[in-house]
Amino acid sequence: MKTLSLSVLALTALTAPALADRIELGPRPAYLIDAMPESALKTKLASCADMEPIRSDFSIGHRGAAMMFPEHTVESYTAAARMGAGILECDVTFTKDKELVCRHAQNDLHTTTNILASDLADTCVQPFTVADGKASAECRTSELTLAQFKTLNGKMDAANKAATDVAGYMDGTAGWRTDLYATTGTVMTHAESIALFKDLGTKFTPELKSPAVQMPFDGFTMDDYAQKMIDEYKAAGVDPKNVWAQSFDLDVVKYWIKAEPEFGAQAVYLMDEYDIDGYSAMDEATWPNTMAELKSMGVNYIAPPMWMLVTTENGQIVPSTLAIKAKEAELEIITWTLERSGPLANGGGWYFQSIKDVTNNDGVYFELLDVLAQDVGIAGMFSDWPATTTYYASCMAQQAN
Repeated sequence: MKTLSLSVLALTALTAPALADRIELGPRPAYLIDAMPESALKTKLASCADMEPIRSDFSIGHRGAAMMFPEHTVESYTAAARMGAGILECDVTFTKDKELVCRHAQNDLHTTTNILASDLADTCVQPFTVADGKASAECRTSELTLAQFKTLNGKMDAANKAATDVAGYMDGTAGWRTDLYATTGTVMTHAESIALFKDLGTKFTPELKSPAVQMPFDGFTMDDYAQKMIDEYKAAGVDPKNVWAQSFDLDVVKYWIKAEPEFGAQAVYLMDEYDIDGYSAMDEATWPNTMAELKSMGVNYIAPPMWMLVTTENGQIVPSTLAIKAKEAELEIITWTLERSGPLANGGGWYFQSIKDVTNNDGVYFELLDVLAQDVGIAGMFSDWPATTTYYASCMAQQAN
């Protein structure tokens, strides 16, 4: 599908012109600065309160603006662009008729859309069930045609596993998120996302998701899947320099490097080595590939989670061994995901695990961001609320001038 639907066109027409001239950061950056203890960084960030923010490629909308808007929807992407995100992410999976759509996973429709409350509930590979006091379901894009997928409404990604009925199961949004903007979530094809992002004035970072189905799928191979995603950018006339195609699958990244070298030059290897027993970002001997080995494969960009890039030393956040070795290998680094953790008073959870001993207030978001930007030297930051990274990037640019 290479053209926007009428509903998407209408919304784009209403929002895009204003976006070209105005970035809206809202109160959150100031709230996070207020939460910081007194420091030179706090003073520097506070001094930028009256600046004119600028759109920045450093600020990447993770699934759009997923802290408050249903992810991978027109509404979420538009909000992220309004916050100054210079790059937006469409996680790419496929439907039963092999059309590419924006979803975080092929099998997440039960938590990210209204499918369980729709006429399509009977397509789910696991219907809504309560067993031993635990509610569950599994619904896949690969069980729906594109036409069926387009009838769904996106919602906040959440499920209440203690629920006893579908309505309760769907009503699981975390207290630090909100359903205020979740009444409408316009789901999108990948091609529609390309058209929308062009209209919003942003660049592109699509992620090819690992299928939940066995591949090949009805003759559709992984290479077909990886190629189809790139082909949709070529069909839309997008400059490869504006696309950072991502995958956790190193073989997919290597396919792009070989088959589509212009796009492969900016292909991003999303690092999930943390799933390997005994892995440590501080111990090169535990890595499946050294940073130099990745570079020799033609990989130019890596994207580990934030915690793999930092550690603590004498109570301060400092770069990890992995971060140091990556820069020595002349790899560009992107990382994920800021503001996906909620309040940080109790250590910040998974994304902050390597610095949990110094994570005790929401101001640590900016403290970590500054170390990642200045000491690690990241090229971009995925965020569920891009206004924070836009504020930081704009402030640093102002200070530099």
